[in-house]
Amino acid sequence: MRALMFEGPGRLHWQEIPDARLQDDRDVLVRPLAVARCDLDPAIALGLYPMPAPFVMGHEMVGEVVACGYRAGWQPGDRVIVPFQISCGACAMCRRGCSNACEAVPPGSAFGLGPHGGIDFGGALTDLVRVPWADHLLLPLPPGLDPVLGCGIPDNIADGYRCVAGPLRQWPGAPVLVIGGLAPSVGLYAVCAALALGAARVVYVDIDAARVSLAHAMGAEAHLVPLADIGDFTTGERFAITVDAHVLDGGRTLALKSTAPCGICTSVSGGATASAALPLRDMYLKGITYEVGRVHARALAPEVLELVVSGVLDPSRVAPRIVSFDEAADAMLAPDPKIVFVP
Repeated sequence: MRALMFEGPGRLHWQEIPDARLQDDRDVLVRPLAVARCDLDPAIALGLYPMPAPFVMGHEMVGEVVACGYRAGWQPGDRVIVPFQISCGACAMCRRGCSNACEAVPPGSAFGLGPHGGIDFGGALTDLVRVPWADHLLLPLPPGLDPVLGCGIPDNIADGYRCVAGPLRQWPGAPVLVIGGLAPSVGLYAVCAALALGAARVVYVDIDAARVSLAHAMGAEAHLVPLADIGDFTTGERFAITVDAHVLDGGRTLALKSTAPCGICTSVSGGATASAALPLRDMYLKGITYEVGRVHARALAPEVLELVVSGVLDPSRVAPRIVSFDEAADAMLAPDPKIVFVP
């Protein structure tokens, strides 16, 4: 079967690899129908997020089951949403809802990230993907839901949603500040989710004019700020809920200084370097809650899926550009906030 291989920074190529096969009676083989470009993928492709090569790229997917083990709980022809993180559903962490920290696999195990956690589970930009623990991991694609919209639900859509959903439960109706940037779709999904969940206002700040225009069209108060100035920018107010999807130091600085006393700041990334400074004294004096960590993809996906199906949350507002698998190598670095690849 063919697969889009990451062979090092700037080197993406389609090549033949051994066919995926069932290895356990809870496995299924899935034929990808739609694969969304995660916000992390361009950083990997450019070498900004160092990863050992080679491996198959792609990890936000909807697919069709083509073969299954006798305990997998699925049938050939079923259309399924595939959460990107590997989780077993039975360990103590999975039972707690911490599906990004499943104890049955090495930390960081996921599709499309190679041996990130120590085991390469393959990727989505290929002909077939083996899914372990399929009876737990997979979700049915609801009838009528476009695979193009469904493939991002258990990753970037859920990531943007969780940045505001929990904080809005603590601060109902509060205004929200989102700093966009190198997690482009996550920031925009956070805008979409905040407005859907009843935030009084959403203010969006970004260095990219196209994303600022899109956030404005969604209903946010949007500000275009040069990269060199973003750390010094101010909206002139404080927010109980802030989201750092900028990734770089300046965006995190803006998010933290804009967080109101006893407010909540969520960062969707650990930053672009191995360590980063935090203004801990100011955060302490203001009583800021700062959350940083990966989304719990499998645990949160059903909640997000239900909101999408009911029409409360409409991820189509972050309109993806659809391209073919054959164009994926080039489109991986395109400036669009969201791209979906189809066979």
